[in-house]
Amino acid sequence: MSDTQGSEPQQQPPGTLEAMRRKPDHGENSYRGSGRLDGKKAVITGGDSGIGRAVAIAFAREGADVVISYLSEHDDARDTAALVEDAGRKAVLVAGDLADRENCQAVVDRAVDAFGHIDVLVNNAAYQMTHETVEEISDEEWQHTFDVNITAMYRIVQAALPHMGEGGSIINTASVNADMPKPTLLPYATTKGAIANFTAGLAQMLGQQGIRANSVAPGPIWTPLIPSTMPPEHVKEFGKNTPLGRPGEPKEVAPVYVLLASDEASYISGAMIAVTGGKPIL
Repeated sequence: MSDTQGSEPQQQPPGTLEAMRRKPDHGENSYRGSGRLDGKKAVITGGDSGIGRAVAIAFAREGADVVISYLSEHDDARDTAALVEDAGRKAVLVAGDLADRENCQAVVDRAVDAFGHIDVLVNNAAYQMTHETVEEISDEEWQHTFDVNITAMYRIVQAALPHMGEGGSIINTASVNADMPKPTLLPYATTKGAIANFTAGLAQMLGQQGIRANSVAPGPIWTPLIPSTMPPEHVKEFGKNTPLGRPGEPKEVAPVYVLLASDEASYISGAMIAVTGGKPIL
């Protein structure tokens, strides 16, 4: 794994699966569903690749129809949609930059047009870049990171809530960086701390409506974001500093989203669940 990972070609962000030498495992050949999400209607942002694709595959094989929101990785998104449809479920693709308010609203509108309502909302889209100093971070990049990672989350939740009922589930992707911020990912890590607090507050605000809100905090997961936003020396060592000694695969994160989306998690709200390869989150 390490040799292939070390020779991974650099990409422009947000990166594509096609350009990756070592392909992530999204559970394409391994995930087996058991009807845990039968009939549910889900929205997944950043659903074209990485964690989002793994979640889309798992949700579909558990019985859910899925809206897949993505930026501009059309080939990756179509491949993900095909995997959802192969599971016998409906896939709806919505392209657009979630830094723009109109695109946040468009994702929800498309979901309501297609399904009538929303049972599960997975806010997973994110932007990151690596910087060695604060001076390297432009004001524009700082603002864009916040717009994509946390402001879009607020906007999509606000738009989706009128179409969610009792038993609904909101799942936000935080990060191990919410607890242990990596200095070279300063804007990204800062937004992940905001996501943890946003989700905890949201859970309390929505409890009386019977809508749950939780976050998932992945550690180093092997996705196109890594070779497109980190220098080669960081990519080569990515994930090796975990107790398990390797990066995780997207398929290793998806089951947590399935649990939180399912009725089995009916008393889990306000939680942040770590999937970090052994790194503790306090």
